[in-house]
Amino acid sequence: MQQFPERAHVRLRSRVHGGYLHANEDGVGVSLRWHRRGSVHAAWQVHRVLHDGTTCVLLHSAAYGRYLAVSPHPAPPGHRGHRVVQGEYGEQGEYPILWKPVGSGHAGYVLLRHVSYRLLRADGRYRFWLAGVSVDDFDNQSTMMHWKVEAIPPRPAPLVLPPPTPINRGGLRGLFLLHEEPVVLQRTIRYVRADNLGNFNLNPNGWPSFQFHGRSVFNLRSEVADHVGLAIFFFRVIVCVRAGRYGRPTPLLIDLPRNEETLDVVAIVIGTAAAGALRYPNVDAH
Repeated sequence: MQQFPERAHVRLRSRVHGGYLHANEDGVGVSLRWHRRGSVHAAWQVHRVLHDGTTCVLLHSAAYGRYLAVSPHPAPPGHRGHRVVQGEYGEQGEYPILWKPVGSGHAGYVLLRHVSYRLLRADGRYRFWLAGVSVDDFDNQSTMMHWKVEAIPPRPAPLVLPPPTPINRGGLRGLFLLHEEPVVLQRTIRYVRADNLGNFNLNPNGWPSFQFHGRSVFNLRSEVADHVGLAIFFFRVIVCVRAGRYGRPTPLLIDLPRNEETLDVVAIVIGTAAAGALRYPNVDAH
């Protein structure tokens, strides 16, 4: 457990593949990626909890704040066991997202055992194009279940948000601006403003909402700031995403996932105690 300090960021690297556990841009899938070490998609923040008198961990992505979870559905063809996804910490409780790091018997590597007593595994030992992740029975242990935990040091301030992405609304202009989003995504944003200590109404059903077009986190910050009464001081607003009623607010540092699911966000103001308690992974550190 010492490799998983509370609120620290870590990477998980497969012993066999060398790839990193990666939160996919669709906001749902989890895969292995070899050349994304310096991406927030490969950074996971530790959330420790007590379960039946023992300490377990929840891991939520630094990309979209969603938790490493076991799905009840079988893994895709070519993979073993059950599917692993990005899930929420909501009314269903901790069960889908609860993990216990245990020794692998090999120095430097750990096993991540789900509360269902299945182990996180990398897939595709001989078929690298099947770069997926699943969970398999504890009795089927192999080196595919060995993970190297890499600590990510914190950075003192958040990354500069990416510039706004132009929205392609069709027409001839959209045909020639290939860098624009080919499809304009639309989603509902539910929002709440935290007080200076980070307190807010936990029930999102009582939060106001608005419709948001596109994926730009820069534009989202401006709109959220406007809705919470800080339009002039939008640059002082930190937009945090919350995955489920009990999920921890995670600073949104990159553009939104490529889906149209409702997004719950918490607005935190720079200079408050709540802002000072946030943690940012220094993914560029070596």
